[in-house]
Amino acid sequence: MTTVKSNLAAPAPGALVLTDGTAFEGEMIGAPIETPGGVASGEVVFNTVMTGYQEVITDPSYAGQIIAFTYPHIGNYGTTPNDAESRRPYCRGVVIRDLARRRSNWRADGDLDAYLARHGVAGIAGVDTRRLTRHVRDYGAMPGAFGPAADDEALERLAAAARAEPGTAGVDLVGEVTTAEPYTAGDGPWRVVAYDLGIKRAITANLGRIATVEVVPAATPADAVLAREPDGVFLSNGPGDPQMAGGVIGALGDLLGKVPIFGICLGQQVLGLALGGRSYKLPFGHHGGNVPVRDESTGRIEITSQNHNFAVESGSVPGVDETHVCLNDGSLEGFACRDLPAFAVQYHPEASPGPHDSRYLFDRFADLMSEFWGPTRTAQRIGADPGGAG
Repeated sequence: MTTVKSNLAAPAPGALVLTDGTAFEGEMIGAPIETPGGVASGEVVFNTVMTGYQEVITDPSYAGQIIAFTYPHIGNYGTTPNDAESRRPYCRGVVIRDLARRRSNWRADGDLDAYLARHGVAGIAGVDTRRLTRHVRDYGAMPGAFGPAADDEALERLAAAARAEPGTAGVDLVGEVTTAEPYTAGDGPWRVVAYDLGIKRAITANLGRIATVEVVPAATPADAVLAREPDGVFLSNGPGDPQMAGGVIGALGDLLGKVPIFGICLGQQVLGLALGGRSYKLPFGHHGGNVPVRDESTGRIEITSQNHNFAVESGSVPGVDETHVCLNDGSLEGFACRDLPAFAVQYHPEASPGPHDSRYLFDRFADLMSEFWGPTRTAQRIGADPGGAG
């Protein structure tokens, strides 16, 4: 019998330590940690999706966070450029239970471990993610740090890094992920300016079906947006604390009433603040692809994709109808202004990954633009009969 020896080096032992001192053992995967001391730190959150790990990892909304996947088997279908939601991952790290030893998918051009290494993202596998999820669920999302850990001294170094990590509250993370220069996407008939607070490619693809979209940096002032003569303004998803996105909030004060506005996720939060509402941080956020939301106008239940740690306080936004509510915890999931052409939802209607129950909201945005601008402009955009358009 011939024994074949592997040329692969054995994974280095590692550990994840939370700010309260709770430790989880594992093995290092992905890229080597280049920070001083070989430690990666961030706010630890869990995501409940069963598929779509590449889309999750490349969602810019995870800037500043370490993603723990509750599903135990990750990496089994590899990675492909077609599933990336941004130019690179912005998360601080990845925590999984079982890393697949081989990929099996005709679309894949590489495996997850190599993908993480190529993009400079470290990870830790072999972690008891069930225990970790229960801990975060019971005590809330909290800072943590992970890295190689072969002895007590290394564990103490990780614990110190976890205690020093500021988390996401009060931190401007939008500036880390927004585009540096405007760019155009889609070829739909309407003209939309999209604020990039951490926009996903699936969003520009869905907007591109109804509009030609000019994506602009988060710091773009209102006059520069209006100078583009848009039919509508879109507020994207993004990471972190909405109160730190002050530039966008200020710009909205000059845009409301002048152009239809649609916001999702962080976009809902900044719109709510611009209207005079209040935001707050959820205990452990909503991160997954199966969150039930009720449309208050119809009673219809939508299964939604979500990724946010902050929310708008129900009842705090003046002049709106609260249109959607989360059935898991009663938090506000959508509102529409009564006297202004603006609405928003907290969840992700583009759902990548996730169900497509809510993609009708992009068409609702098109309907809002048509209603606001009237039959003549609608006919110019989509070729509708001016006598019949509303």
